[in-house]
Amino acid sequence: MTSDSKRILIVNDDGIDGPGIKLLEQIARGFSDDVWVVAPDEERSGASQCISVSHPIRYVQRDERHFAVRGTPADCALLGINVFLEGKKPDILLAGINSGPNLAEDVHYSGTCAAAKEGALLGIPSIALNQMRSYGNPAIWEASAAHLPGIIGSMLEMRWRPGCFMNINVPNVQPEEITGIRITRQGQRLPGGFMPVRRVDERTVPYFWIKISPNHPELEPGTDLHAVAQHAISITPMQLDMTFREAATDLETLFASAAPVGDAALSDLDAAI
Repeated sequence: MTSDSKRILIVNDDGIDGPGIKLLEQIARGFSDDVWVVAPDEERSGASQCISVSHPIRYVQRDERHFAVRGTPADCALLGINVFLEGKKPDILLAGINSGPNLAEDVHYSGTCAAAKEGALLGIPSIALNQMRSYGNPAIWEASAAHLPGIIGSMLEMRWRPGCFMNINVPNVQPEEITGIRITRQGQRLPGGFMPVRRVDERTVPYFWIKISPNHPELEPGTDLHAVAQHAISITPMQLDMTFREAATDLETLFASAAPVGDAALSDLDAAI
């Protein structure tokens, strides 16, 4: 399959009018004319893989291939793949470009990464794309514009393994300051990066903001945190299978000598229930 014939679905969590998704659509159109955008109608950062199961999902179709959804990024992936792209599923899902990093434990909270994860769950090769920035400072979109087309182009032609998605972070520096591309593993910051801060409104009613203050550990080579600190683009292959195999081995040893539950014990349990 050539790049020209690929169907590309774009999702994000910053909203359909965010600057990152507009840049990503421009990049995608360099590879295919069959590009679709299904995104939240407003920002849904931090939504993780939440799906709307207790209220209806409404949407506005802006034109033939642009849909603004009153829902989460995962909702958008579900609707795009199963409904709006009726007749032919996307060959790849691109999530982003997020305005901000998704590194280390960010992946668990990120709506951008969740959209890519949802795509992978549905069997679609998926990439989460992030243009790093710090709070109060603008994103240097030129870095993504310069470097992501080559990365996406290569991934459009690669062989994808089932049950995985990619998480890419572009450092917030000028394009010429990018030091390269590194294949990384997920880092881990110190605990306490998200803290509730109590406020009081004008009617003296208390409420809370979640303060984001990442606690940076000593950087470990090979991690996404280490790579971007050295101004390298981090590409982290992620997997859907979250099984901790070493712990499973420990548990098998722990319970190997445990007495099996006999039929009599099961009967007593059923009677008690």
